[in-house]
Amino acid sequence: MSKPAGHQARKRFGQNFLHDPGVIERIVRAIHPQPDDVLVEIGPGLGALTEELLAANPSLQVVELDRDLIPILRTKFFNYPDFRIHEADALRFDFAQLARDKPLRIVGNLPYNISTPLIFHLLEQAGVVQDMHFMLQKEVVQRLAATAGDNHYGRLGIMAQYFCQVQPLFEVGPGAFRPAPKVDSAIVRLVPHKMLPFPAKDLNLLQSVVRTAFNARRKTLRKALGSLISADDLRALDIDDGLRPENLTLQEYVRIADFLAGPVVHRE
Repeated sequence: MSKPAGHQARKRFGQNFLHDPGVIERIVRAIHPQPDDVLVEIGPGLGALTEELLAANPSLQVVELDRDLIPILRTKFFNYPDFRIHEADALRFDFAQLARDKPLRIVGNLPYNISTPLIFHLLEQAGVVQDMHFMLQKEVVQRLAATAGDNHYGRLGIMAQYFCQVQPLFEVGPGAFRPAPKVDSAIVRLVPHKMLPFPAKDLNLLQSVVRTAFNARRKTLRKALGSLISADDLRALDIDDGLRPENLTLQEYVRIADFLAGPVVHRE
C-alpha cells in the first residue's frame, strides 16, 4: 500500500505502518473474523489491515488518535456505510460501551510505546471481550506468555494470565513495516477465561502485591514484600521467603493476596 502524500509516521504516536500483504493475510487468518462479530481495531493507521478486516466484517469499528489519519480512512472506506471511526485515545477509551449482545473481538498493531499500559487498560474490560489479537514488540509477547522462573516473567504476564489464556502465534520481522522498527515483532492472541482459574478475593490487593514484589524483583520475597507480609506468614502459606518475585506462580501470588485480604465476610 502506498503512503498518502504528506503523511509521515509520527514517533509520538509510535507509528510503524504494516504493509506486508503476506503478514496481513496471516493475521486475518488467525483472527478469522465473521460478519456478525463486534470487531474493533485499535490504531488502524493507513488502513492496510483495516481493508482486509472490512472485507469480512463491514461493521468494523476503529479507534484512532491521529486526527490527520481520520480523513484518509474516511476517504478510503467511504463505500462501507457501517464502518465507524472513534477519534479517541485508546488508553482512555471505554471499550465496554461498544459491546452489545455479543462480546468484543479486539485487534490491532499496537503502538509499542504504549502497549503495556494499553494492555492493562484492556484487561480491566476483559469481561466484555471474546478475544484480542495484537501485534506487539516480540519482547512484550514474551513477557505476556512467560511463566515463573523465566527471564521475561513479571507483572504484565502475571496479570495477563490472571484474566486470559495467552497464545503467542508468530513472529514478524521489521521489514513488514514502514518505517521499519528496530525490533522484531510478534502476534499474540489473548482469550479471557470464562472462569478465572485462580480468582482473588480482592483484585486491587493482588495487583498491589504483584507490583510491590516486582518493584524489587532482585530481592528475596522477605525483603520485596516485607512491607506487606512477614517471612513467618509467607512460610505459613508454604512459600519460601528466600525466593525472588520471579519464582512465584500466579496461584502463589493469589494465595498471598487472599491471606492479606483476610476472611470473606458474608452479610445477611
